[in-house]
Parts: sequence; structure tokens; C-alpha cells
Amino acid sequence: MAYRSRTPDLLDVADRLWTGGIDIDGFVPSSLWVSFAEVAPGVGFAASFANVAAFDTPEGLVLVDTGSALLAGACHEALRSWSDRPLHTAVFTHGHIDHCFGVDIYEAEAAAREAPPPRVVAHEAIGARFDRYAATAGYNSVINRRQFRLDRFEWPTRFRRPDETYATRLDLDVGGIRLELHHARGETDDHTWVWAPESRVLCTGDLFIWASPNCGNPQKVQRYPAEWARALREMATLGADVMLPGHGVPVMGRDRIRQALADTAELLEWLHDRTVALMNDGVPLDTIVREVEAPARLLDRPYLRPSYDEPEFVVRNVWRLYGGWYDGNPARLKPAPDPAVAEEVAALAGGAGILADRARARVGAGDLRLACHLVEWAWLAAPHDPAVAAARAEVYGTRAAAEASVMSRGIFEWAAREAREAGAAGSGPDSEQAPGAPGGRTSGGTRVAGRPGVEGNDGT
Repeated sequence: MAYRSRTPDLLDVADRLWTGGIDIDGFVPSSLWVSFAEVAPGVGFAASFANVAAFDTPEGLVLVDTGSALLAGACHEALRSWSDRPLHTAVFTHGHIDHCFGVDIYEAEAAAREAPPPRVVAHEAIGARFDRYAATAGYNSVINRRQFRLDRFEWPTRFRRPDETYATRLDLDVGGIRLELHHARGETDDHTWVWAPESRVLCTGDLFIWASPNCGNPQKVQRYPAEWARALREMATLGADVMLPGHGVPVMGRDRIRQALADTAELLEWLHDRTVALMNDGVPLDTIVREVEAPARLLDRPYLRPSYDEPEFVVRNVWRLYGGWYDGNPARLKPAPDPAVAEEVAALAGGAGILADRARARVGAGDLRLACHLVEWAWLAAPHDPAVAAARAEVYGTRAAAEASVMSRGIFEWAAREAREAGAAGSGPDSEQAPGAPGGRTSGGTRVAGRPGVEGNDGT
């Protein structure tokens, strides 16, 4: 992929996003292009789907993250337009696959120069993450296809392991440039944020991403909101002049950086503390999800819009962290199979077609949440009925179009497409080979897929 800048001036774009000159809702901070800027003397920044920060030292470059398999080459080309020094050290802020590929490009350069290979440094928990990724490659293929609508995505099973790890803090000195590596559990358990005190540059990794924090992802593993907020509060005290996030554009200036970090911490603390307070009162999860709402004044910030993850999912994640999987409804402790419940409800209603019609009526009334329950019962009760499949496709298609976050749209669009293709083929959720999304069989509407192949995006 050739390097090209899709923005006339990355720092100008960053300023206009902050001030409202560009509407953040019409701008995708994490995009499949690369734009480069020198953000401080000797500090370069390649903005892409996942960002790469570079510190130019007399002994070689230090990179904070190296990009995804898809875009690491473009990031490398952008950096090479700025500096031809060899890569000395790469720091992985965490093990998500959009951040830790591409070291092989620099290793090949080093071999061609007959120079020492680059060193990779990361938190000690990253090894267990890579082991888990290899063990659950099939599952991760499925959920990332669904989340990002990548039909041929194949989860990798081989990763560049770090040469050096640390537990709590590690100070690096490369060519007289000091970098402080700090561990914080947040979006992941292996997260590192990096502080360069001489240049006053802060690299947050995915602890800040120009969106509401990815702290509740419904298809992926545990997040840690309270510890995440503490890390943000600590970073806010540093007096950074430049903040380089894991996704999105730089934030320039101490006041803006302090505000962005404090606002993000406040949002996480608000959701965490109110959820825990209701848990302590014995309130079930269904009620907590309805009662805990994030402050609108925070979600209105251009850097906290729920465009990827959602506060509602963060509430569920807090429950999972402290309360386990039982949600407080005893009927769901040891429930009947979903199809059995659906058949009983359909029988009471007078047939799956009546449920499907009622679902369409609820869509017309604006109650999309209830419409999804009704149409899913209809689909599970009558999996081979083309009219029911058409209703399911319509309901979930409407639901997807109404959603703001990548996560919700991906799941609802997957369901709509599954229903469209199943209806066309005369199959349904109990078929051995449903034709909806790529490969596999379904049970109760949940696909268990095989794995075709494209390199891709997020981690778990």
C-alpha cells in the first residue's frame, strides 16, 4: 500500500476537530489511510487505523506501536519519508492485532544493513494474550467478521513476541532519549502508556481513542474501568504538551490534554460507581442497564462520542467484572433452550407469523428493542418460513441503521444479512449450513464459523 496523506495538515485537522470546525460524527479517526506529521522536534506520528509514534534518537528510532498487518507497510513508508534511522526499539502498548504487527519489515531492513535486529518491549501479560489468541483463533475470526463486516477475515495465530517485558514500570534510554513505560489495566490487562519527559510527549495507547472508551465490547474479554480511570488521572498530572492516542489525531496543548484525560476518566468513573452502587443495593442487571446513563455533557465532547463502544455496554462489563454472568433473573440461571421458548411464545401468540407482524408494528411505533425480541422468537420458532426471515431482515436492518456505534451496527447488520440469505435459500437458524455470513453452522441464531482469510482490525 502506497503512503498517501488524505488530510492537508494533520495538526490542522486535530485543531478543527477539537474546536468543532470539523464534525467528529462525519470524520472517522481510525481509517484505512495514513497521514503523517512531526508533532514535536524529533517526534513523528503516523495516524492510521491504529497509530504509530516515533522518537528519532542518535541510536535509532523508538516506535510506540507498529501498526496492523494491513497498514504497517504504509506506516513504515510514511516514517521513512521522515527518518532513515534503523529501528532500535519497538514498544507495544498492548497486544491487539492492529498495534503489534510490522516489526518484520524493520527486521528485514536490519538484516539487509547487517545491523542488530530491533528490540521489542511490552508488558509481561502480553504473552498470555498471544497464547489465548492462538487458542481461540476460530472464535476471534467470527466475532471480528461480525463486528467489522469482513467476510474473509482470518485471525492470525503467530505473533512477534517481546524480547523484554516488565511488570509495573520500565525506563528506557535510547540515544539519550528517556521513555517511561507505565502499566495500567484498562481496555486490556497488558496495557502500557509511555511518557517522554524531555519532549513532554505522552503516548496513551488505546487508553484514549477519540471516542467513548472501548470498555464494554460485548463480544470480547474483560475491561477494567476503575483502573483505567486512575491511569487517565495520573497522565493528566504530567503536564504533557503533546498527546498521541492509539486511534485518532494528536491532542496539542496542556489544557486540552488535561481536559480530554479528565473527561474520559470522569465518564468511566460515573458508569463504574453508579453500577456498583446499584449492585450493592441488590438491583438486577436489567434494571441497572436502564437506570445508569452517562452524562450528556460528556458524551457531547467530540472525543467521547459513542461511535465505537457504548456506555450501556460498559455497565454490563462492570457487572461482569464484579458479579459474574448471572444477571439476577432466576429464569435465566438454567434457562430452556431459546428455540423452545420461542415455540411456546409463538403458540401463545397464534403463530410465528403473528409475532413477525407484531415486530414490524413495534418498529413502526419506534420500539426497536422490543421489535428485536419479537422477531427473534418468530425466527427461532419458524426457521424455514421466508416471510419470517424477511421480517427479521427488515427489523434488524432498521435497527442497524438507527445505531451510532460500530459494535451495535455490526451485530445487527450481521443478523439482517443472515436472515436475508437464509430466507432466499429456504434455511434458518437450525440449519447445518446457513448461508448468511461466511461459513459454519448456527444454533439458536449464533453462528459457529470456519475461517477464510483477510488480515484485519481489532483485538479482544
